[in-house]
Amino acid sequence: MTTLTAEIETQLAAQAIELPSWAFGNSGTRFKVFATPGTPRDPFEKIADAAQVHRFTGLAPTVALHIPWDRVDSYDELRRFAEDQGVALGTINSNTFQDDDYKFGALTHEDAAVRRKAIDHHLECIDIMDATGSRDLKIWLAEGSNYPGQADLRGRQDRLHESLEEIYARLGDEQRLVLEYKFFEPAFYHTDVPDWGTSFAQVAALGDKAMVCLDTGHHAPGTNIEFIVMQLLRVGRLGSFDFNSRFYADDDLIVGAADPFQLFRILFEVIRGGGLNNPDIAFMLDQCHNVEDKIPGQIRSVLNVQEMTARALLVDREALAAVQRSGDVLEANRIYMDAFYTDVRPALATWREARGLAADPLAAYLDSGHLQRIAADRVGGVQAGWGA
Repeated sequence: MTTLTAEIETQLAAQAIELPSWAFGNSGTRFKVFATPGTPRDPFEKIADAAQVHRFTGLAPTVALHIPWDRVDSYDELRRFAEDQGVALGTINSNTFQDDDYKFGALTHEDAAVRRKAIDHHLECIDIMDATGSRDLKIWLAEGSNYPGQADLRGRQDRLHESLEEIYARLGDEQRLVLEYKFFEPAFYHTDVPDWGTSFAQVAALGDKAMVCLDTGHHAPGTNIEFIVMQLLRVGRLGSFDFNSRFYADDDLIVGAADPFQLFRILFEVIRGGGLNNPDIAFMLDQCHNVEDKIPGQIRSVLNVQEMTARALLVDREALAAVQRSGDVLEANRIYMDAFYTDVRPALATWREARGLAADPLAAYLDSGHLQRIAADRVGGVQAGWGA
């Protein structure tokens, strides 16, 4: 059986993956949102569910919030509740894609009044960060155009910069703006922040507290995502990941479900670039569980990241560097692939037990009866989902 070195165990013990509150609400396709018994009805119940993931895995100490979906009367109360559950509140995610006013854009809109509304929403998010102790404001913009000639492409970029400048100026000394990108959807002709280059250009113009968020599902088929990871680490602008998986487009499936080798390659570059357990890089999930139970889906997700991290740490980097320098193509690939094919699950199970965790966290959770309890207890009210 493969054994984990003390150095690898130390790295794994420090690993932390942030959970998205929205992963615990109902989700679905463009055609149907499916309800599940026991789904949270408010942000407090979402956090309680996220805390279950951390309780069984030891991997998920923070929970990202989405505003306005997670808006509450008292964020101090929500923060204290999270702390009582054994987790902390993390990234604050803005939302400028569900109001009618944002039909033709938000931070890029031609109408100054609409831009004002969108900017003010982000300023509210920073106020929430002040109350929750959150460091990062993450912005994803569903903005673009459907037809050639519909919009002034340059003008929209200029307005985006001006809007981001005002938001950036409101950040506290220890706070950051993290700009996500997505190459398509919902606009068909062009997207205002379609790729890492556009995100990088916008954040670089703001200052050192602005970073790029890389969502692993937000790329065209065939994109070498690990190259982008390397480049953003190289220039010091990778602020966060949104880990998920996709088969066709932005499916937001369990990370590693479609291409575990891609996840391995990404994590290898994270380690190579000094990004693992780097406090300046947030490792987050961005997933929606459409047909599977939500807490088990999140447990499986964080365990997948942990497993591929362990495999990537097994790469003999000194031996790999030597054969890379000598031009031994096949040996370099063998060293790389041997680490990927190594089954680290038994070693991880033993390591978890040594830390007081279940060898199989998912099985332990399912055996706990928690799913049945919340299904019985959470009756009545409105289940959380898209828009709540």
